[in-house]
Amino acid sequence: MAAPLRLGSALALVTGAGSGIGRAVSVRLAREGAAVAACDLDGAAARETVRLLGGPGSEKGAPRGAHAAFQTDVSEAGAARRLLEQVQACFSRPPSVVVSCAGITRDEFLLHMSEGDWDRVIAVNLKGTFLVTQAAAQALVSSGCPGSIINISSIVGKVGNVGQTNYSASKAGVMGLTQTVARELGRHGIRCNSVLPGFITTPMTQKVPQKVLDKVTGMIPMGHLGNPEDVADVVAFLASDDSGYITGASVEVTGGLFM
Repeated sequence: MAAPLRLGSALALVTGAGSGIGRAVSVRLAREGAAVAACDLDGAAARETVRLLGGPGSEKGAPRGAHAAFQTDVSEAGAARRLLEQVQACFSRPPSVVVSCAGITRDEFLLHMSEGDWDRVIAVNLKGTFLVTQAAAQALVSSGCPGSIINISSIVGKVGNVGQTNYSASKAGVMGLTQTVARELGRHGIRCNSVLPGFITTPMTQKVPQKVLDKVTGMIPMGHLGNPEDVADVVAFLASDDSGYITGASVEVTGGLFM
């Protein structure tokens, strides 16, 4: 007998759903039975994710029509509010699972980093996570619904990384944001946790020189980079009632790197 779907009644909003970890999370949550609102700055990429979830030829996705794509710049307050309004209008309810995966890098050494590159990374990675979390929390509290908010941080937010002062700071901020949200929203039945991926094979890490990846791989006790699905599995657990007494946690998915 097949295992019961853990998210059969859930509506999940996933930002950064057009590729990488966001797309893998969308696929995983759909396979657990959730309806997925896939959001990305690249609207075509979000629509492609939805096609993978329930379009022609998808054997493992949820029933066709259970999902929808949205194009949004999460770093803009009005856009984040409109996103939640659009999702509620489309599905007639607020999302009970919210996963903030949207993120960018603009790498440079501290001595040469521009203010613009600092500001843009903070705007998307930290401010964007704040705006989506706030809008989703307001919708959930107003409706009296419980929920699970999951923010994708990074192990470099905990330990730092050369050439990534902006990215490391943004991801450290996500962890602090998550812990405070967990304290504030627990009384409303809303949990908030963060996931800290290590080096994962995504379009983002494909920009890293191979010699650097080889060096990093040699430092990972498990001997290889992670896959987006490794992160998605943890997100699915945190989204489900199996983690019902977990909030304010930061779960590392690193293969043992920096342990």
